[in-house]
Amino acid sequence: MCRFTIGELARIVGAKAKETEGLFAGVSIDSRTIREGDCFFAIAGENFDGHAYVAEAFSKGATCAVVERDATEQPQEATARFEVDDRPVLKVRNTVKALGDFAREHRRQSSFKVVAITGSVGKTTTRQMVYHVLSQHYSVFQAPRNFNNAIGLPLALLGADPRDQIVVVELASNHPGEIGYLTRIARPDIAVVTNVYPVHLEGFGNLQTIVREKLSIADGLTGGGVLLINGDLDLLVGACRARASEFTTFGKSINCNFRVRDLSDDGFSSSFTIDDTRVYLPVPGLGNVENALAAWAVCSQFGLSIREFAQAVETLAPVAMRAEPLQIGTLTVLNDCYNANPASMKNALEMLRNLQSALDPGRNRRTVFICGDMAELGEQAEQLHAELGESVAGAGVQMLLAAGKFAQVTTEAAEKAASHNLQTARFQNTSSARSRLHEFVKDGDIILVKGSRTGKLETVTEKLRELFTRAGNECTVRVLRRPRHESRASKIRASTNKHRD
Repeated sequence: MCRFTIGELARIVGAKAKETEGLFAGVSIDSRTIREGDCFFAIAGENFDGHAYVAEAFSKGATCAVVERDATEQPQEATARFEVDDRPVLKVRNTVKALGDFAREHRRQSSFKVVAITGSVGKTTTRQMVYHVLSQHYSVFQAPRNFNNAIGLPLALLGADPRDQIVVVELASNHPGEIGYLTRIARPDIAVVTNVYPVHLEGFGNLQTIVREKLSIADGLTGGGVLLINGDLDLLVGACRARASEFTTFGKSINCNFRVRDLSDDGFSSSFTIDDTRVYLPVPGLGNVENALAAWAVCSQFGLSIREFAQAVETLAPVAMRAEPLQIGTLTVLNDCYNANPASMKNALEMLRNLQSALDPGRNRRTVFICGDMAELGEQAEQLHAELGESVAGAGVQMLLAAGKFAQVTTEAAEKAASHNLQTARFQNTSSARSRLHEFVKDGDIILVKGSRTGKLETVTEKLRELFTRAGNECTVRVLRRPRHESRASKIRASTNKHRD
């Protein structure tokens, strides 16, 4: 982050400050990790109120603080009081808005380009693909973890180094208006909509509202900015045309500007052709092909050739808890428990089917789906969980373990739709399922673990490690990666010289 004076910050956030000359070069909302010289923004969250830790932040070297309340208004849990007369404290109406205002101004003064990615599925994986490829040619900063909301996005922008050439961020939303707010802070040079599916229906109500929300990312584009959208989704393309927005498309359709063809999937990885170049993607799932194509559409805007892109993407590592293939003792586990919605569930079930075909063409090993609820689906939740059960049956899953509020809906729909021997079990919550895994999972199973964050399905994967990692057996847990065929590697050669602005 560039250095700012306290006076400049006060002007930006609309606060008064008695001391205006001091400089700061970083921002923090966590007193535990604050660095000397940072500005501390006291934000009231669901579990903690930053106003209780202003004194601690100053004791650790904070230069100034931005607050909503005076010292006399501090919460009872504060371990110490701070004195406004003694410290450079800026009082504002809303510290979250102040953080956004400051990030917007910092972005305006910065020379880096911004890539902003939104969509119902694949934001994080696309972001990491873009970062992985571009960072081999440019100085690139990406948002830490999923810093994609009204607090996380400003922190991501403020975390960039002044020397960075490109910043890659995500924009997320579960209610109308959020992306419009975020994009006006980020001011992207390139905006990406990976896809639109029925997610967060509790806040949006219907798919049309989701489409409008995702496309509002274009409202913050800089002059000459580029909007990239999934051209395989007619509803998205039609809405873009109705907005009279200029846009560029990626997808499998023949009319897409960036097109993928000749796809193949071996359960662990996929390969496909873009233009005249064969691309090898070392992560499973055709959904990741869509993410890779979106990433290529971005990278091409920065002057990379398809050969440079192909050379870089072949070294991509799986993203933790996102279609992460693991070998746990004798089990093969697709650890995809970061989040879930109807579209990503169907993608994951297809990955499970492909994984079985690759590992066990004779179908001697069982496929097991350990399933959590899909959150925030509103009035359509029961219907969509029933449709999930039908998809489970259609994917040929042999054992379904469902946990959560809609476990009965999912298992009953699966049982009704199945034309094969499908065993099911339902549990009130993840904890109860976890405690009984030993009764249902057996050596050699091929397992998909997936559910929304509220279900904390990662604890199931941890339990599988505990049950099937044998004492004294080294390296019984590892990430699976199928070696790339040697002859394919010889076809892709490109310069690794750094691009310069």
